[in-house]
Amino acid sequence: MRIRRAVAEDVPTIHQLIRDLALYERALEMARATPEQLRESFFSAAPNVFCDLVESDQREVAGFAVWFLNYSTWTGTHGIFLEDLYVKPEFRGRGYGTDLLVHLAKECVANGYHRLKWSVLDWNRPSIDFYRSLGAETLDEWTEFRLTGDALTALAGSQHSNDD
Repeated sequence: MRIRRAVAEDVPTIHQLIRDLALYERALEMARATPEQLRESFFSAAPNVFCDLVESDQREVAGFAVWFLNYSTWTGTHGIFLEDLYVKPEFRGRGYGTDLLVHLAKECVANGYHRLKWSVLDWNRPSIDFYRSLGAETLDEWTEFRLTGDALTALAGSQHSNDD
């Protein structure tokens, strides 16, 4: 097993892993990223998002971690937000998911980042149990929000007084 940073030639593999994850999460129709978008996001001159691949001993890609830096005003340091962690079903139970998280934890420690954070669907009990077994805590007091689609467009187009 080895973990390596993805290279541009990995874009088709990354794209397929994203689609596999979306299928597992019952949201394939929402996975609309194109290979061209992925190539630009991960491999531009100054990327803001990163992808690490885990490979089997036979050099077959078994899974991936997609991540980017976030920032805490409370600690004054960056952290890693893990956008996606996915291991192909035929490679599960071999420690690849744990190895990816260990890899990212080492990235945090080596760079002085104070947290590694991610979200998990509330119905995904196997993943929740796995993360808790590693010592991860649930943030039950926080509710995640997002704006997308029409709501995002409407807010962006709203008139807001800066005097409020």
